[in-house]
Amino acid sequence: MKLEAVDFNAEDAAERFVESLRNTGFGVLKNHPISQDLVSSVYANWQGFFDSDDKGDFTFNPKTQDGFFSAKVSEVAKGHKKRDIKEFFHYYPWGQCPDALKAELDNYYAEANKVALQLLGWVEQHSPDNVAANYSQSLSSMVDGSDKTLLRVLHYPPMSGEEDVDAIRAAAHEDINLLTILPSANEPGLQVLSKEGDWLDVPCDFGNLIINIGDMLQEASGGYFPSTTHRVVNPEGADMSKSRISLPLFLHPKPEVVLSERHTADSYLMERLRELGLI
Repeated sequence: MKLEAVDFNAEDAAERFVESLRNTGFGVLKNHPISQDLVSSVYANWQGFFDSDDKGDFTFNPKTQDGFFSAKVSEVAKGHKKRDIKEFFHYYPWGQCPDALKAELDNYYAEANKVALQLLGWVEQHSPDNVAANYSQSLSSMVDGSDKTLLRVLHYPPMSGEEDVDAIRAAAHEDINLLTILPSANEPGLQVLSKEGDWLDVPCDFGNLIINIGDMLQEASGGYFPSTTHRVVNPEGADMSKSRISLPLFLHPKPEVVLSERHTADSYLMERLRELGLI
């Protein structure tokens, strides 16, 4: 399995992108529309938030899942016992956010959503007829008007060397949603599990946009589009002293959307949040 960056503006971009998703669970795009200056500014400003004592003023709401999640309540990946070494902020346009950071994050949320919807359209366009026939409705209509799409601002703090044995920044997991849209983080570490069982580094050149399939798209497509296992490994040497910021946008359908005979979007989400220990 090999991950190569596809030029967003190429004539065959949609076909090559969906082929990569189908074969690897991931797609990597270059020359995409999301402003890199905006991404850099968000990284810098949110590093300041995570370094401040004010972050505790925005502790997450357990019912609505918006706000700040400290390392003490971070996720435990399904099948793992150790909490991930990270803290994060869940942002929804309707949710809590520091006033000084909201306008910029709103801007990024809008840009990322626009691209995400176009990429979901590519997936729909290149779904085989027998796969598309199983969609309860068009993929684009699943997210039309949804207020569940989540922007997570993730902070992996510097490593002290005294972390729990077997704890890593993000243990092997799959995402819950339809598609995840992720600009390359400010530090490397993201890896994907190949079909052969090997961990491969995801190209992390700044400016790349990384997209992966979530469990909901796998469920809706009857397994045609695979939700691929990935992780974020711990840095080594001098890199241990560096923070890592990333900005995954989790594209979520409306709660009532039927994914399969087994699940609606809401029932699937609640099942996974319980497994992660977030509710």
